[in-house]
Amino acid sequence: MRGLSSELKGAVSALYATAFAEFLKDAKLAEPGSRIAVAQDFRESSPEIAATVMAALKRAGLEPVDCGAIPTPALAFYAMGHGWASIMITGSHIPADRNGIKFYRPDGEIGKTDEAAITGFAETLAKDETANRVEQVKGDNHETEAVALFLKRNRAVLPAGALSGLRIGVYQHSTVARDMMIEVLKTYYADAVPLGRSDTFIPVDTEAVSIDTLEKIARWSADEKLDAIISADGDGDRPLVADENGVPLRGDLLGLITARFLKAKCVATPVTSNSGIESAGDFTVERTRVGSPYVIAAMDDAMAEGKTEVMGFEANGGLMLGTDFEVDGRRIAALPTRDSFVPVLSVLYLAAQRKVPVSQIAADFSLPVAAADRLENYPTEKSQALMQYLRASPDNMEAFLAPIGRVAQTSDIDGLRVTLEDGRIIHVRPSGNAPELRCYVEAKTEDAAEALLAQGLSLLSAWEPA
Repeated sequence: MRGLSSELKGAVSALYATAFAEFLKDAKLAEPGSRIAVAQDFRESSPEIAATVMAALKRAGLEPVDCGAIPTPALAFYAMGHGWASIMITGSHIPADRNGIKFYRPDGEIGKTDEAAITGFAETLAKDETANRVEQVKGDNHETEAVALFLKRNRAVLPAGALSGLRIGVYQHSTVARDMMIEVLKTYYADAVPLGRSDTFIPVDTEAVSIDTLEKIARWSADEKLDAIISADGDGDRPLVADENGVPLRGDLLGLITARFLKAKCVATPVTSNSGIESAGDFTVERTRVGSPYVIAAMDDAMAEGKTEVMGFEANGGLMLGTDFEVDGRRIAALPTRDSFVPVLSVLYLAAQRKVPVSQIAADFSLPVAAADRLENYPTEKSQALMQYLRASPDNMEAFLAPIGRVAQTSDIDGLRVTLEDGRIIHVRPSGNAPELRCYVEAKTEDAAEALLAQGLSLLSAWEPA
C-alpha cells in the first residue's frame, strides 16, 4: 500500500498493521507471541511509520523484531529463514513525500487473495479505537543478523575473485542496498568506487531512469574510468546496471542474463518483457500480467507441475527465485521476491569471464529494441473506454492502428499487445494504480522504436470516445 507520508505516519499504518496481524492469525500463519520482522528504507518518514507498525503488532499479540534499514530482499530472506512474516516500510522509487508498506507471509509475498483478506480485516477494524491508535514501539534489534545472512548468500554466488580487475562504481544515493553492494563487490576483488551518497532521500526509478541520473552516471563513468556502474532503487529490490559509457541496461536483459547464468529451466516474466527472450535461452517462458504477484503465481504453478530450476523476473530487473539453484557447486537459495543483487553479479561476471565491455555484452544479445512511455493524467474512464473499443472487434483494432501498420497478432494478457505484419510490436496498457496510459513498443532499431512510440502516443492521446 502506498500514500502520502503524512497520512501513513498516522492511524492508517496502525490500522493496516493490525489488519495484517489478524489476517496472519486467522490464516494460521502466526499465533500469539509469533515474531514479525520489520525493516525500513531511508525516507525521512520511515522510522516513525515503522515504530507505529511495531506498536500495532505488539497490541495485536505478536512480537515485532526490528531489522533496521536493510534491503527488502534481505528482510524477506531473513524472515522466511525463521518462518516469520514481515513488513517493509518503503515507497520504493516513488517521490520522497510518499511512502508505502509491503506485507510478507512467512513463505513470501502476499498474493491478491491475501490482499483482499487484509483489506477486509481493515474495513472491519476501521472504527476500532485500539486498532487505529498511534503509538511508538521498537522491537528487539536483529539488523546485524539479517545483514550477515544476506551478505553470506551473495558472497556465495560467484567463484572467489571472480570480479578481479573490474573497476565498478556504486551509485549509493539513498538506497538501503548501498553499503552491502560495496561489501559484496569487494568480496570478489572488484575495485568498488562509491558515488553520489546522499543523506536526503532521492527517488531513483531503475525502470525509467531520470535525465539527471543519466547525466550523473555518464559523467562518473568518464571521470572515474569505470567498467560499469551499479545501483538499486530505494529499498534495494530493483537493480540498475550501466555500461562503461554510463548507458543503463534494460531490466529484462538483466533478467535474461541471470537466467542463463543460473541455467534456469523455466522462466516467468510479464508480457511487457522483451519478446526476444523466448529464443535467447534454453528454458521455457511463462508470460504473465504485470506485477510480482502474477510472476510468483506463475512460478508456483510451474513448481506444482514438477518443474525445477524455476525463476522469474520483471521488466524492472527484479529477480525472483522459486527454487534453489546450484551453479558450479555453489548453492543459491530460493527467494521468491524481487532481488537486485544476483542480477548485478550475473552481468558483471559475464563481462569478467568474456573480458569484454558491458556494452558488448548487451549488444551480443541482439534483442529487439524496446521503448516505453506513458500519458499522464489520462482519465481512467477514457482508458477503459479505449480498451473496450479496441477489444470489441478486429475491425476497430485495424482502424485504430491503420496509420501505423497492419495487425498480424494480438495478445490480451495485460492490456493489448499487438504484433504488426512487419514484426514491430505496440502494447497499450492502462496503469493499475494511477490515471495513466502506458505504451510499450519494440522494433529492430532504436530509431524505429522511438518513431513507433511517438506514433503510438500520438494516436492514444488524440483518441476520443464516440
